[in-house]
Amino acid sequence: MNKKIVLASASPRRKELLERMGLRFEVIPSSIEEKEFNYNMPPEMLACKLALLKSEQVAKQQKNSLVIGADTIVVQDKVFGKPENKKDAYWMLKSLTGKPHQVITGLAVIDSETGDKKVEYEKTVVYMRQISDEEIKAYINTGEPMDKAGAYGIQGLGGLFVEKIDGCFFNVVGLPVSKLYTILKNFGVKFFE
Repeated sequence: MNKKIVLASASPRRKELLERMGLRFEVIPSSIEEKEFNYNMPPEMLACKLALLKSEQVAKQQKNSLVIGADTIVVQDKVFGKPENKKDAYWMLKSLTGKPHQVITGLAVIDSETGDKKVEYEKTVVYMRQISDEEIKAYINTGEPMDKAGAYGIQGLGGLFVEKIDGCFFNVVGLPVSKLYTILKNFGVKFFE
């Protein structure tokens, strides 16, 4: 298969996970703004729609490419995107403490030549331990929560607050690699060669 693979995301975590999958790819972030969307739809649908919009926008500019779009949201009674400021991050972490929540990543892959597309999502349940106000404030002061859905990064210091998960760990990081592997394989991408 000689199609170029493009990641339509500026996320360093998604880039790292694609590298771990052994893929050669380019990073061309989309300019889709998540804040502009109606969050009053089922969260799975929202994550898939955002992922598809990101991949479609970048696919329009590419020839002979497979474009990967992804969007991760955190859900507990409502949808949590990335915090807008420290106060928002505090509120999110305070809401998540001591309770389970869902992390949903929408995943979209588009063939820019044929227009063929595959859109799926992965859902993982994350169980947070009780976190004190002091811990929340100290964590926010590290800066780590500010660019992450739900205001924490499981692969970083935020992992200290996670008791357990049910489902795909990599989904919580931002890219369900097993699901992506299956999708790309179906598009003809060869692995292990």
